[in-house]
Amino acid sequence: MNKTISFQGKEIFYRVIGNGRPAVLVHGFGEDGEIWHNQVKFLQDKFKLIVPDLPGSGRSELTDEMSMERMAEVILAIMQEERCVPCPVIGHSMGGYIILALAEKYPEVLTAFGLFHSSAFADSDEKKATRQKGISFIQQHGAGEFLKTVTPNLFAPDSKTKIPELIQDLIEQGNNFTPQSLVSYYQAMMLRPDRTDVLRKTAVPVLFIMGKYDNAVPM
Repeated sequence: MNKTISFQGKEIFYRVIGNGRPAVLVHGFGEDGEIWHNQVKFLQDKFKLIVPDLPGSGRSELTDEMSMERMAEVILAIMQEERCVPCPVIGHSMGGYIILALAEKYPEVLTAFGLFHSSAFADSDEKKATRQKGISFIQQHGAGEFLKTVTPNLFAPDSKTKIPELIQDLIEQGNNFTPQSLVSYYQAMMLRPDRTDVLRKTAVPVLFIMGKYDNAVPM
């Protein structure tokens, strides 16, 4: 079922699929909720899956303030709308940064959380410099050209030959993004603090899903 909520005057889109225990799946940078398609198919018989498009992604409008903390507030608003507080939440990549912000401010709303190819560390100076170059590229060449360039690098070498159609599908989804959205995400990621303390202090289970060939978040 497709649904929307109004968050500070902006329309936020999300999906609700399945009828079991609730769980929230939060996508990452350069994606929307459709990235979870295969996981949803596998889990929908046992879970009520709540899958949002983050502000500025998919069918959701960009909010006036774009930060990890503000996007965490969006996720909480959806959870409250669906009356699934508390429940487990899993975030992929940037989605993990958002979940950590949620866990820091509202630990009581989570029964567990997962970092799927994500990290609690802040950006290093080197990483910030790389993101700044990305922002310049986006501003000069557009969102679609940027994602066409960087998306293949998110996959393991074998994946590039075994599932090229999946990578191409993800690249084509990039045509739906505005430069403003991607720049806002990069700026928010550059400004996020180190949240390793959240991991040390949390009282709930934490799932890490890591990749041996993940260049963005080395194991």
